[in-house]
Amino acid sequence: MEHRINKFWKNIIVIFTLIGIFLTLNQIFFWNFLGVTLITSAYLYLALTCFLSIVFLIYPFSSKYGKDKVPFYDVLLFLLTIVITIYFAINAENIINFGWDYQAPGTASIFSVLLWILVIDALRRCAGLPIAIITTVFSIYPLFANKIPIQFLQGVSLDFMSTAQTHSMGVGSILGLPLQTAATILIGFLLFGVVLQQTGGANFFYDLAQAVFGRARGGSAKVSIVSSGFMGMMSGSAVSNVLTTGPMTIPAMKKSGFDGKYAAAVEATASSGGSITPPIMGTAAFLMVSFIGVPYSTVALAAAIPAFLYYFGIFMQIDAYSAKNGLVGLSKSEIPKILNVLRTGWPYLLSLFLLIFLITAMNFEAQAPFYTILFLLIVSLFNKEDRMSVSKLIDIVYSSGKTIAEILGIIAGVGLIVGGLSISGVSLSLARELISLVGDNVFLILVAGAITSFVLGMGMTVSAVYVFLAIVMAPALVQLGVNPIAAHLFVIYWATVSYITPPVALASFAAAGIAKSPPMSTSLVAMKLGAVKYVIPFFFAINPALVAQGSLQEVIMAFATGVLGVFILACGFEGWLIGVGVRLAWVERIFVIAIGALLLFPGWYTDIIGIIAVPFLYMYFRVKKKKYVVVREV
Repeated sequence: MEHRINKFWKNIIVIFTLIGIFLTLNQIFFWNFLGVTLITSAYLYLALTCFLSIVFLIYPFSSKYGKDKVPFYDVLLFLLTIVITIYFAINAENIINFGWDYQAPGTASIFSVLLWILVIDALRRCAGLPIAIITTVFSIYPLFANKIPIQFLQGVSLDFMSTAQTHSMGVGSILGLPLQTAATILIGFLLFGVVLQQTGGANFFYDLAQAVFGRARGGSAKVSIVSSGFMGMMSGSAVSNVLTTGPMTIPAMKKSGFDGKYAAAVEATASSGGSITPPIMGTAAFLMVSFIGVPYSTVALAAAIPAFLYYFGIFMQIDAYSAKNGLVGLSKSEIPKILNVLRTGWPYLLSLFLLIFLITAMNFEAQAPFYTILFLLIVSLFNKEDRMSVSKLIDIVYSSGKTIAEILGIIAGVGLIVGGLSISGVSLSLARELISLVGDNVFLILVAGAITSFVLGMGMTVSAVYVFLAIVMAPALVQLGVNPIAAHLFVIYWATVSYITPPVALASFAAAGIAKSPPMSTSLVAMKLGAVKYVIPFFFAINPALVAQGSLQEVIMAFATGVLGVFILACGFEGWLIGVGVRLAWVERIFVIAIGALLLFPGWYTDIIGIIAVPFLYMYFRVKKKKYVVVREV
């Protein structure tokens, strides 16, 4: 993909990216440049002009065609996207005032069909053929919705041209909530993630993790968890995170004595948690803002406790594994001094705190990442070791353009799923039918949602899975009494488990390639390490205090019992009781896991039983260990 972009096309991408960033700044800071005020739809079309168009330059038609250079047909698609989106941007007010999404002039009608096709092809290039096929089916659904034999799948049908006009000029499809959120909030956060990495943030967080956790037992794996978590939080992509940090962390873990498949599983599991970890998180978290109608700070705060429990669970399992296998930490000579790391890298840490402050205290959701980016760029000018230069700034803009183009290409395509379901009216009936199918059984619909999210996650991006189930599944969960934020986070969590779960397990397979370990067995180890991700969504769905929805006392209690519960679960999953140093038999492991589950389950009585059971558990195994030692000595 890189070698097809020569200097000329790189400059074109940089120029379009700079224009797109300026348009975003003009929109969210209300600059009204040259006295022009863009209505939302005009801005969205222009955002597509800048970023959807360069998808055809960056991503080849296929692995066989156009991978060595930008062929003429990709240039034509690039130019066609520009012409169509600028035409719609110029006529944005006419589209609204004269109802072009229902009856449009000839040129607008033809352009509607072409934009529909361009968006699907851009989605195919960015996310793959399976999701493009799925999206195409949903987008043409209004053409035959009235002919579906299943009653609750029946809907209103439109002719081909009306469907195209609604997709391309309506406010509920390509220009729907996903693109509105991406173009107003997400662009800034994507840009911040790229700037943080390109200015040295990735190396800083890796060195910081080494300095803090490197000397602990299993230190190399613990470093991988923390550094990969930070990297994943910045990128939001599990696979790219594995490919970025894996070449550093996996060999270090193998050198420290970890088995190859275990090392790969640690990296894959840690990397796949980035999209659920605030403050940056992944694309789906930003889409929640529009679907639920709450500030992003609320979503980030809600995701904080489950994300901490997820990483805490991995951390404690690694600690138990290291103790069980006698694995020690890194040598002193391999570990940087923490004061030196903080002395050179404090701006990166401060940038995260600044971002959080601006989002939570100042409510600058869309503006916060840009203020933080400005801070990082100013600091980089005074960095003697790695000072910002013009060429480096161009590379940052180019990388940002690629990242934003990929996400907007996916989001515009995903909007067609929303459009197909809303145009036909089927989205309204699916949630109702789900409720009638399961009755009032919340557990059944949670299981159905988990399975559906996982299966769709095999062939679709997390954001695509989330958008689909935010329309179909989440409303049903909410109607059955599940907290709205918990319901939507539940879908996101289960959409991300496909990264480490066979048969797809993209993150596990990528890590296995680096470690040269068997992909399937690596995925199975990753499943065990990431077990908290499978169970915690069920607990926060029935206990909203785990997603910070409740009184301060309830949230603190849920967090405290959650930490203790995950600690006990980690011991049970790994078969080693930390603090006692004893192996657990299978029956004992089941008993220990049950105690951990009790602590996570909502209700004061389960908390009390779990809290009382923990000291008795430790007393029992201490006595058992002493008897075992005495027997061995005799």
